[in-house]
Amino acid sequence: MTGSITLDGFDLKILAALQEDGRLGNQELADRVNLSASQCSRRRIRLEEQGVVRGYRAELDPARLGLGVTVFTRVTLATHSGDNSRRFAQLVRSLDCVLEAHALTGDSDYLLKMIVPDLNALSAVVNGALLAHESVASVRSSIVLDTLKSGAPLPLRGLEHGTP
Repeated sequence: MTGSITLDGFDLKILAALQEDGRLGNQELADRVNLSASQCSRRRIRLEEQGVVRGYRAELDPARLGLGVTVFTRVTLATHSGDNSRRFAQLVRSLDCVLEAHALTGDSDYLLKMIVPDLNALSAVVNGALLAHESVASVRSSIVLDTLKSGAPLPLRGLEHGTP
């Protein structure tokens, strides 16, 4: 596995606990994984320094904030060149409504996960930003009707010692 590190059972317990609650203090975390607070702190720092723990954030409720429409949008580029891909990447990074952007194989070049307040806002993004951009040939959007699973923790079982 490229970029993977060796983890032991305690590291995996720490990661599982942090995925469940990233606000845990060292003592609370240590109690959950049966280590001393100092050992737990050293391991947490190592996991952060190695980039396994990329950061901490609050999980917000989009609907309560007026962001009621989640959309998956497939984008096909007008031409396949490094310069065109860079221009598209710059566009995507400039759009706050894009939560995730993935380069794909297959009949589309990119898959965007976006969130907007309503259909008018979606139309503005699709027509005013995506389709209007010189790097984009076509856009196909699917509006999410219901989310069955979201924000699931990474599956850590079986990862001990770098085992897939």
